[in-house]
Amino acid sequence: MTTEGKKTAREWYLAGNACRQQGDWQEALHCYMEAIDLDASSPAVEAKQMLENILNFYNKDAYNP
Repeated sequence: MTTEGKKTAREWYLAGNACRQQGDWQEALHCYMEAIDLDASSPAVEAKQMLENILNFYNKDAYNP
């Protein structure tokens, strides 16, 4: 964390990765969006897109009408 107590884009990105690995996809998306707000060229951009693709594919309703 920075001296002001605010997370950097990299810290948000890493927090998003940790949440994703724990299966907390909603919090992971939140963390990635925070990282992107701070740095539009953050690796969180790609991570967020990949997670959204997974969530769009993992739509149980499409298989259980």
